[in-house]
Amino acid sequence: MVMLQTIAWISLCVAVLCAVVIMMHEIRHPQTMMVMNFVWPITALYLSVFGLWMYLRFGSKMAAGYEGMDSMHGGHRGSMGGDEREVKTPSVSEAMVSATHCGAGCTLGDIVTEWAIFATGATILGSMLWASLVWDFVAAWTLGIAFQYFTIKPMGQLSAVQALVAAIKADTLSIIAFQVGMYGWMLLVHLRLFAEQHLQANEAVYWLMMQIAMVCGFLTSIPMNWWLLKMGWKESMGA
Repeated sequence: MVMLQTIAWISLCVAVLCAVVIMMHEIRHPQTMMVMNFVWPITALYLSVFGLWMYLRFGSKMAAGYEGMDSMHGGHRGSMGGDEREVKTPSVSEAMVSATHCGAGCTLGDIVTEWAIFATGATILGSMLWASLVWDFVAAWTLGIAFQYFTIKPMGQLSAVQALVAAIKADTLSIIAFQVGMYGWMLLVHLRLFAEQHLQANEAVYWLMMQIAMVCGFLTSIPMNWWLLKMGWKESMGA
């Protein structure tokens, strides 16, 4: 257990360091879409070094003033932008970048919810696990839709209501797909790996397990995001 705690602290520290590196770069090169200045550092909190690589590979090209940025958003609007254009087959990298939106909302929602449940001892049907599953989803959906709204709204001539509807349409299935992967790992941890002594939110190992859960969620959300891009329900970020 001592070794696992050491691994957990190293993993958490590396992830935070990656998030800080991204934020420092964004201070000098802010993202064209304001919300992405939050999405990328949050992504690094669970994808760690890979999240930093994604930012340097794709996110840095989304910075304001980057040459070719305008052309990245010159493609189809699908069902969101009002003008019907041909929807091309998205790449895996486009689906990965698209998945960061719901991933950021889910991650931030999970962090807030897990600490709140730990602090209050909240339960549903006498179980803190059920409380986590229910409230994690509520927070993840709310924040995920918010992140998507502030991505969609600046990209087209949409009213606030239209942008909200588009955000719900674009990210609800993605969030569900993310939560499926995350919940699968959470249940495995709770019922199998640490069935005798459940982890608590004030333990580093708990957050290592949550990092893994969020990675699982990210992976399960990629196919859904690919499909949403293919259908034109989400806008490609030009990865």
